[in-house]
Amino acid sequence: MQLEISVLTDAGGRPRNEDAYGFWSGGGGCFCVVSDGAGGHGAGDVASKLAVRVVLTTFQDDPQCSGEAIVRALSNAHRAIVAEQCQDGGHAGMRATATVLAIDTARHLAAWGHVGDTRLYCFRGHKVVAQTKDHSVVQRLVDAGVLKPAATRESAERSRLFAALGHDGESAADVGASDFRVEGGDAFLLCTDGFWEYVDEAAMESALAKAASAADWLRLMEDPVRRRGGEEQDNFSALAVWCSDLEGGGTTLPG
Repeated sequence: MQLEISVLTDAGGRPRNEDAYGFWSGGGGCFCVVSDGAGGHGAGDVASKLAVRVVLTTFQDDPQCSGEAIVRALSNAHRAIVAEQCQDGGHAGMRATATVLAIDTARHLAAWGHVGDTRLYCFRGHKVVAQTKDHSVVQRLVDAGVLKPAATRESAERSRLFAALGHDGESAADVGASDFRVEGGDAFLLCTDGFWEYVDEAAMESALAKAASAADWLRLMEDPVRRRGGEEQDNFSALAVWCSDLEGGGTTLPG
């Protein structure tokens, strides 16, 4: 299986970009992570970069494409952030959300998991077939039938989370899928809330149907994010993965 990866990240209307991302291929797998930091005074970018580094290091040490491996990687990131909070008083309040995707390119299997409201979407036939569920107060109210699904984008309380890396207690990582069978033509999108708040699922699908590449797909979605975000636009980041059945396997990043 061949993977094409493209990444978009921007500070938006903020003075600092507290999003971070990374990916690594090896041991028969490809591992991707996107993280959104919080904490103020520079601590958010410290938390997100630390989360990405620790997650990828965990897979480099043991490149397993499984739900258990994803939980281990996110738990390691959580502990690293907690340790950094104790070392630097200015970082005491830092937190991060994160979403991880692992693809076994030999067996054509995928697994993913997350903490917080950085999302993963899986597309097949240009349609969303799976997505993560936010660890947010608003999402709980939607699940309970108190609010409509649109509230996850429209509510003033949409950013209130009950789980994040660096939050009190143990990491509350959720595994969305393990041993998910990947087919040629499938696509994945990992994105922070500054991105998905302004591009709904229908718009993601429409852009995917028109796109000629992973990078083109992101470009088609970037314009509405910038247009709707306005001057106070949050940081926004997205990582796109396109899967094809080409022989030989591997990962490509367009120039």
